[in-house]
Amino acid sequence: MSDVLGKVALVTGASRGIGAEVAICLARAGAKVIVNYSGSKQAAKAVVEQIKIIGRDAIALQADVSSTIDVKKLFDAAIEHYGKVDILVNNAGIMINTLIKDTTDEDFDKQLNVNIKGVFNTLREAATRLAENGSIINFSTSVNRIMLPTYGPYVATKAAVEQLTRVFAKEVGYRGINVNSISPGPTNTELFTSGKPETVINKLASLSAFSRIGEPEDIAKIVVFLASDEAKWISAQNIGANGAMA
Repeated sequence: MSDVLGKVALVTGASRGIGAEVAICLARAGAKVIVNYSGSKQAAKAVVEQIKIIGRDAIALQADVSSTIDVKKLFDAAIEHYGKVDILVNNAGIMINTLIKDTTDEDFDKQLNVNIKGVFNTLREAATRLAENGSIINFSTSVNRIMLPTYGPYVATKAAVEQLTRVFAKEVGYRGINVNSISPGPTNTELFTSGKPETVINKLASLSAFSRIGEPEDIAKIVVFLASDEAKWISAQNIGANGAMA
């Protein structure tokens, strides 16, 4: 099994869903974890408590990743507390489903600010502040591989994340840092299931070779591997995690 023993991991948007499971799985594999949250303080504290129950160390730190100042403070606080950050997982993201013709400027800008600017801000800090031989995993989406109405602005932001991943991998490779992105398919989280009728979820589940949507743990296990030393020769890649959906 992959392990990240002794490493310090910063997971953005880790108060719930896939991010929470990633934080817990990294802790199980030996990492100390910074559980970043934007507004869900109690949920983030609950994740920290789950990690402490399994005998690992974690703290919750608030930051809006779309804010340059917040991200700088996030790295400051993480490094002050643990002395370093080895692993950065850019999980924070929002998805607003609308047809392109119905998308408001506000909804478009929200997704750009969190999904693209948020990743950009953390990468810019990580360029000089992530520990040598560190690992970065950015979150994209398998919806980039298919054409689904109402996902236009969302997939546009995630396509940008994949390109940032590829370029940044070349920029920081000299420091021994590998950078990859992961593209989950439909996954059983509030972000994905909220507002969707069961018929829609079942239809999407039928696109998988296993006739189900993913579970957060399916994704988290892959993140742990990509953050481990076993994956150091993998960089600038996008890993599909969708049960053969696409």
